[in-house]
Parts: sequence; C-alpha cells; structure tokens
Amino acid sequence: MKTKNLPLAFAAGAIGVTACAALRAIFPGYSFQNKVAVITGGSRGLGFVLARRLASEGARVALLARDEAELARAANDLRKRGVADVFTVRCDVCDEAQVQSAIAAIARHFSAIDILINNAGEIVVGPLSTMTRADFEDAMKLHFWAPLFTTLAALPHMMRSQNKNGDGARIVNISSFGGKLAVPHLAPYCASKFALTGLSDAIRAELARENIRVTTVCPGLMRTGSHLNAFFKGEHRREFAWFSLGAAMPFLSTNADGAARAILSACRRGQPQLVITVPARLAVIAQAIFPNLTAHVLALVNRLLPGAETETAENAREKKRGWESRSTVTPSILTRLADRATEKYNGLRGHASPTAS
Repeated sequence: MKTKNLPLAFAAGAIGVTACAALRAIFPGYSFQNKVAVITGGSRGLGFVLARRLASEGARVALLARDEAELARAANDLRKRGVADVFTVRCDVCDEAQVQSAIAAIARHFSAIDILINNAGEIVVGPLSTMTRADFEDAMKLHFWAPLFTTLAALPHMMRSQNKNGDGARIVNISSFGGKLAVPHLAPYCASKFALTGLSDAIRAELARENIRVTTVCPGLMRTGSHLNAFFKGEHRREFAWFSLGAAMPFLSTNADGAARAILSACRRGQPQLVITVPARLAVIAQAIFPNLTAHVLALVNRLLPGAETETAENAREKKRGWESRSTVTPSILTRLADRATEKYNGLRGHASPTAS
C-alpha cells in the first residue's frame, strides 16, 4: 500500500468500527430478558458474577452447586438485588443421575431452558510427580463429563425453548487458556480443559442447525477468589504463592466483573470463541505460530517453579486448599486484589464445592 493511501485506510477503518458500534447499540440482538439461564458452579466466583449480571438484565437464573450454604447465600444476594425468580439445586455435576434430576427440576420450575453456562471447575496445582491417576480422573469428570451430562440433559428443553421464542438458545462452555496452551504444574487441569475445548468446538457446528449457538470461553487469570479454594500439592505454600500472586497482578489477570461482561457479550452475539486477557491471547497466538519456541519457553518457566520436595512422597501428594497454604508472602499487599475477590464473590474460606474455572 502506498504511503499516501494510509490516511484513507485508517479513516475507512475508523468509520467501519464506528458503524459497527452504532449498529450494535441500535440492534442489541439476543436479549436476556425473561430467558432461563442455568449456571453450573453458580454459587460463587465467576458463576456467581455471571448470575448477577444475567439477573440484572432480566434473566431468570438457576444455580447448580454442591454446597447448600453457598447456594443459599447466592440466592439471598440475588433476591436482595431485586431478583424474584432464582432457583437453586444442590447437585454434583459429576453425577449423571443428579444432573438429569436437576435439569428436569429446573425445566419444571421455569417451563423452559434457554441458556446453559457450564462453569463448574476446580484447579489442582503441583508438579507432575505429585499427581495421581485420581487427580486426572477427577479433572476429566468435572471439566469434560459434567459439561457433557448437562448439555445432553438440557438440549431437549433448549430445542423446545428456541422453537417457541424463535431467537435461539445459547450454550457457553467456560474452558481456559490452559485448554489452548498446556501450563506446567497444571497437568490434570490442562488435559481436561483441552478435552472441554474440543467438545465445545465439536458440538458447535452440529447445534447451529438447531439455532443453538455454542461459545467456547478460554479465560486467562481472573480475580474471582478461586485461588483460596484451589488445591495445591508438593511444596504447597510455594505453589500457592506463585499462583495467587499471578491471580492478583492487574497486568496479568482481569477482574471477574470484566470477564463476566465479556462472556455475556460473546454469548449474546453467539460468538464461537472468546479468549480473555491480553496475556492469554498472546500466549495462545504464540503457541499457534511458534509452537517449538513456546515449548522451550515453558520448559524454562517450569525450572522456576517449586519442586516436589517434602518429607515423604505421600505428603507430596496430599492436597491442601489455598487458605491452608498461606505464608508470609501470601496474603500480602501484593495479593490484596485477589483476596478481596474471595469475599466479594461468595468464596468464603473452607467451602468445597467446585464453582470457579
């Protein structure tokens, strides 16, 4: 392109961006008003924030989680905000029978299901040598089988709903940038999130003909308070220190409200895929363009992470929650943003239900 044409190109681009923004404002597209949204892991963290935002736009929300007390607090919070129609179901989403029962109960209560957000998740952090087969199996149950169970159970109701209202249904699968790029010390988590990314991408084309849009969300680090409820192995205090510091850094992580806003915007548009945070996008791009270089960089990163040194191999494989792994480094002023998110998003200490991706 000639230099003298550059101003014209920039002007045309600016006009195009402005026009798109104006059209979005005039024609907002898919409305959440009166839609029934089912959120797994909706009692705290990102799922809880998504429930708040959906409810503020007039959606009727159903929350699934394992902890009854967390569900009650979440429902009370929504009702205090003026949300009259909130439905909670205590459910282990890894249990197919419980999922089918929960989805049936939601469909009976609301007579419809329009939106399914598969958000439930759990993180186990530590060296590969500390991981067991059970860690991998548990991760697959929660991040692959559970979303498959909820999707298959909800689909018949979603098809009826979209045929009735005519503007389609939505499925949002909260994967992770760890489902695009495998990160050291997160082997079970990354393997299972890769599986969820593949499942989400695989069903998208087939469900499009049914007017059901599927969005795969791959967030980077988020300040949802999940670091205190994550599990840590090996030198668990050092593992928790690097993990929580990363989750608290504004230039590395994003706040849960911003992430929820981006997710629901993508859901509204039926956007196929969304990667959240600039560092996560850059990492995914680097993996796609320079896979060999990225592999070498990750190997170097792994050298900086804690080892598995503990008194015994059995101790190294013992899982400790984040709130059991705090030290002189964490909490501190450096982790304040992440720590404050725990209380803000209903992630009080010691609760075991998997809710944050």
